[in-house]
Amino acid sequence: MPCETSLFYPPDPISGRATMLHERREPFGVVARTLESASHAIRLRHLSRRTEEAYLGWIARFMHFHRGRHPEAMGAAEVSAFLSSLATERNVSASTQNQALSALLFLYRSVFDVDLPWLDELVRARVRRRLPVVMTRDEVATVLSTLNGMPRLVSMLLYGSGLRLLEGLRLRVKDVDFASQRLSIYLGKGAKDRPAMLPACAIAALSDHLAAVRRQHARDLASGAGCVELPDAFARKSPNAARAWIWQWVFPATRTYLHAPSGETRRHHLHETVLQRAVHEAVRDLGIAKRITPHSFRHSFATHLLEDGYDIRTIQALLGHTDVRTTMIYLHVIEHTGPMGVRSPLERLPAPPLAPALLLPSRDPLTGGPALPRSVLEAMRPSRPPWPLRHVPAPEPHVAPPRPAATPRPAAAPAPTAAPARPALPPELSRDPISPQVGRPPSQPISRRRIVYTPSFSVPHKRVRRTPPDDDHNN
Repeated sequence: MPCETSLFYPPDPISGRATMLHERREPFGVVARTLESASHAIRLRHLSRRTEEAYLGWIARFMHFHRGRHPEAMGAAEVSAFLSSLATERNVSASTQNQALSALLFLYRSVFDVDLPWLDELVRARVRRRLPVVMTRDEVATVLSTLNGMPRLVSMLLYGSGLRLLEGLRLRVKDVDFASQRLSIYLGKGAKDRPAMLPACAIAALSDHLAAVRRQHARDLASGAGCVELPDAFARKSPNAARAWIWQWVFPATRTYLHAPSGETRRHHLHETVLQRAVHEAVRDLGIAKRITPHSFRHSFATHLLEDGYDIRTIQALLGHTDVRTTMIYLHVIEHTGPMGVRSPLERLPAPPLAPALLLPSRDPLTGGPALPRSVLEAMRPSRPPWPLRHVPAPEPHVAPPRPAATPRPAAAPAPTAAPARPALPPELSRDPISPQVGRPPSQPISRRRIVYTPSFSVPHKRVRRTPPDDDHNN
């Protein structure tokens, strides 16, 4: 019988939509009991809330894929078919596929207490190693100057202290120590605690911000609100701690909500999407061609510390990594050098033969219109060339040799006298030298037909006298 309840599945990691159970028309009893048992097993092991959401979501999708069949009635073939559909039909990444496999392994081993041999034969997808997106120091300064309000202050702590996004948003007032310039991170990733540095340049802005938050908290207390969520069962141990100043969020949300089980009007911390949206808009407006997120500030923090020469073990402790191999991924970038600390041979080439001023185009080669102003082009030019310039002595000025003294010209020869005119011939004797026209009247034009005469030469034939043979000679 289909379910007609308002219970929700956990949000789908691909579509982001939380669908209701009755929308999928699945048997409520099998799915609900399985999800309830899995939630009880997760909380028994004190796993994080996000782990619980992810595991319950994958278990529900697995049962929906096989039309509500009970997991105990399925085996390795059904699990492999579900994982294969994720890779072939949904085109999920390897890490998402491995997360689904971990959820199913937890379902069989920890919820149903089934340890079958085929569980160890399931192959995990190979996760490819990705390099983190790191901003330069100028890009970090530009992005921070573009942000305003709480997003700017949170971003300063993410970059200045190397915090994760939720570690910065879940800071409480008691976790900030201005005297020691220290932040205390509780229940971070993996439920681990660690200390973090507090940048000195952020103390003044953070103090002013906490003063404004305390005034807001006083107004909430006057209106009957002012409570926050406390970890674990601390609310039963200290009933008044939810309204205490030291337990308030450093970055509170702008609105309050009603907690139904306790009936308290609480204020949550700032949601992570607020900072994500602010950073995305700032990067888009600046035109930075990188996929920058709030977590990029943490990557830039570790990379810039390595560029400054700090030990990798120190950076590992500041970042809270359990394995140093996780921290060694930041060794891919070092200032003024390429990956692995190798300097490109292009940087050691001599200076180009053209002067830098000649490299500025006067017109745009694509549109044909005027190019950018010279002031903009000069600002785009790097402050120093990427190769060492060699001193080239200036050439000596060219001195033209002295011209020889002009020699006097000889006196001009006298003009020749005109030849005497030839007497005119009678008409009967006038003959055109080109065309054989005799007696041509003066009004008749001369024929322009050119006749080429080839003279014929007669070579005199030399006669040779032949004498008859002498009979006496032959004898």
